[in-house]
Amino acid sequence: MQEIQLYQPDLVIRPSFNDEPLEDTPNRQFIVANTLPITIEEMRSTHIIPVYAKDNEPLISHNDFIDVVESVVWEAYKGEYILKPIVRVSHPIKGRVPEARNKPANELNDWEKTLYYERMAFIIEIPSIDTDINGNNLSLTIGGVKSYSQDNLYGKKGSDEHFKVFVGFKNQVCTNLCVWTDGFMDRIEVDCIGMLKACTQNLIERYNVNYQISQMQLLPDYSLTEHQFATLIGKCRMYGHLPNQLKNQIPQLQLGDTQIAAVCKDYYKDNSFSRESNGNINLWKLYNLFTGANKSSYIDNFLDRGVNAYHFVERIRFGLENKQANWFLD
Repeated sequence: MQEIQLYQPDLVIRPSFNDEPLEDTPNRQFIVANTLPITIEEMRSTHIIPVYAKDNEPLISHNDFIDVVESVVWEAYKGEYILKPIVRVSHPIKGRVPEARNKPANELNDWEKTLYYERMAFIIEIPSIDTDINGNNLSLTIGGVKSYSQDNLYGKKGSDEHFKVFVGFKNQVCTNLCVWTDGFMDRIEVDCIGMLKACTQNLIERYNVNYQISQMQLLPDYSLTEHQFATLIGKCRMYGHLPNQLKNQIPQLQLGDTQIAAVCKDYYKDNSFSRESNGNINLWKLYNLFTGANKSSYIDNFLDRGVNAYHFVERIRFGLENKQANWFLD
C-alpha cells in the first residue's frame, strides 16, 4: 500500500477565513449545475437566516455549518496547509421587508430585499495531503451539503435539521470529487451545533485515507474494450426503464440519461480521460468520466451520486478481477 505524500508548499500556513477574494475559476469548480459561487462574507452580511414558523427561532445557518466543519478540519489537520472554503449555492428564496410590501419588484431598493439560498455545498481543500493516481494529483478534501428543503420549517426549535458531510479527494486535473461510503455521512440529523460538530469529528476520525487511496489505485489496472464500453453505455440507458424486480438484482446506478450521454461524449473528447487509440479505457478514466458528469447534478443529490459512481465502477472492477458476470457488461 502506498502511503500518501506530504509536502509543504511555498506558502505560509494561515487561517482559511482570511480576506482573500473568491476565485471562481474552472479549476476550482467542484460542481456546476445551476449553482452560483458565493463568499462566506457575503452570506454572513447579506443573507437572512431561516427560522421555525412556530417559535421564530433560527435554524443552523449555512455559515454556521461551514464554520463548524472548518473548525473540525483545523483541529484534525494541524500543521497542514488548508485552503479557504469554496462555496456554491442554488435555489434562491427572495423576500422583502414589510415596508415594501406594496412596491413593484422593479422599484425595490436593495435594503428592501431579503434573500437566502435554500441549498448550499462547500469544500475545504488540504493540498498538503496529496497522492498521485495514474498521473493525476489528488488532494484531501472535506466538505458538506445543506438543503433547507429537507427540514420542517413549520415546526419549532429542537426539530431535526439535516446535513451531509464528506471527506475524500479532489482530482486536480478536473476538480472531480472522489467520495465513497466510508468518507460520507448522507443523513446527519441534529438539533444543535454541538451535535453537528461531534458527527463531523466522528467521520474524520474513522476515515481511513490510505485505504481509499489503495482502492482507487487499483482502477488503472483494469480496462474495458470499446465493445464493453458500448455495452455499458447501452445498459446504463436501459437501466432507468427496467422493471423494479430486475433493477433490484443489479448494481444501482443514480446518474441519469443526460449524464450518461456526457460520459459517452467525453469517452471520445475529454482531454484527460478519453479512450486509448485502440478504443480501450481503464477504470480510473471511466470513473472520472462518471464523476465529471456528476458535476451537473443538483446540490441535494450531488454527493449521493458521487458515492454511487465510485461503487458502480468498483463493482465493474470486481467483476473483471474475479471474472464474474456483470449485467452492465454482459
